[in-house]
Amino acid sequence: MVALVAVLLAGAGLALLATSGGDAAPRRVVVDGVPLHEVHPRGLKPGERRPGVVVAHGYAGSARLMAQFGDTLAARGYVVVLLDFAGHGANPRARTGNDALQGELGVALDHLRRLRDVDTSRVALVGHSMGAGAVTRYAAEHREIGATVAISLPSAPPGRPARLLLLVGQGEFADFRATATETAGRVAGSKAVTIPGVEHISILYAPRAHRETAAWLDDGFGGPFTAAPLPSPLHRLAGAGLLFVALLLGVVPVARVLLGRRDPVAPARLRPLQLVAVVAAAVVAALTAAVLPTSRFPLDSGDYAVAFTFVLGAVLLALTLRKRAVRSPVPRPRAVAAAVVLVGYAAVTIVVPLQLGFTSMVPVGARWWLLPVVWAGFALLSYASERLFGGSTLGVLAVSAVTVVALTAAATLGLTNGFLLLVVPLLAVLFLVQAGWSAVLNRLAAPAWATALAGSLLVAWPIVATLPVTA
Repeated sequence: MVALVAVLLAGAGLALLATSGGDAAPRRVVVDGVPLHEVHPRGLKPGERRPGVVVAHGYAGSARLMAQFGDTLAARGYVVVLLDFAGHGANPRARTGNDALQGELGVALDHLRRLRDVDTSRVALVGHSMGAGAVTRYAAEHREIGATVAISLPSAPPGRPARLLLLVGQGEFADFRATATETAGRVAGSKAVTIPGVEHISILYAPRAHRETAAWLDDGFGGPFTAAPLPSPLHRLAGAGLLFVALLLGVVPVARVLLGRRDPVAPARLRPLQLVAVVAAAVVAALTAAVLPTSRFPLDSGDYAVAFTFVLGAVLLALTLRKRAVRSPVPRPRAVAAAVVLVGYAAVTIVVPLQLGFTSMVPVGARWWLLPVVWAGFALLSYASERLFGGSTLGVLAVSAVTVVALTAAATLGLTNGFLLLVVPLLAVLFLVQAGWSAVLNRLAAPAWATALAGSLLVAWPIVATLPVTA
């Protein structure tokens, strides 16, 4: 029954992903080392030229994360180019600072203007968060930019871009809302709009944000250029979500085939003293990670998180040294083979849906060697949790919750980069997914090391794929 539900959900998810983007014609190119994603509206007459738009992602984002804006604007008749900044997405170069963003925007704009279906006299910029700061600065210095849309602008631009629309989520930090209000009051011809019910990331999928963006560009360039309705910005995300859930459910029949039907090992009971020990270990790990010489680790905010997982995992594992490991009834050769397949299945589960419908998940450049390092840290923490709590799902969740709280406190208290606060919600969701896998594999009496290896990859891979690579 679980396998059947998984197959049905996978089919529905793939169908949604296959029809995302509407009638747009996408094309990927690399120009001067910058990966670009072109989206062309269909139905153009020979020689017809349309306004062009460059879309810039935010910190830890990618062109794929902004793909729904390519769908929206292409449906409205615009030619769109989305880019991956250095250190992000499919760009293998390391990030060197905000000044480099201007040069990469220039590469994207030059390429946009060279496209045969673009009217070079009508060009606009759209950016989110870090990308919003980059496009407002660029537009202020290049008066030929006809319109700019800044979504979740982090700080007021130094100049005065022409025709600036500022979009901000109702649930964002107060500084973002204040920046939008202040900038709109200072820059002539600008407008600030608060999108209700969304925050820093969900604003990218808010239908009103897409309608406001399209209407602003239409007013500036004489559109709309088509009568087609705007596609739902949730179309692609919904497909990825269904496929992700299908693959998560699929671990049940897959693991059962690999491990066979076994009587589950009864998990140990949670003891208050164990929870106290986990909290104390997390405090030690948080303080230790802040002083370890990991500053040259080229994954922004990842240096602290990885150091924290290694230290916390080592301390928790030390608490289990005098505890005899529970023997798995699964024969070792079969357990090794099962672990290899489960690790591969975990990689497919986390990479394929998110790559197709959310953000860039295929490692490039330094991310290939960063992945095993980060994976090792989370695997150590996961294995220590499994050993300490004897395969108890509640115990695994307790360690995950303490980890999330400790990292949040560290970022709040200045022990690490405050950007980690935006990563923690993602980490919490991934820990929940890992706990689900742990429950399934423990139910089938998988050895703790196999459970840790497969489950921790679900957490480590998105962290490595999304955090910016720095010089």
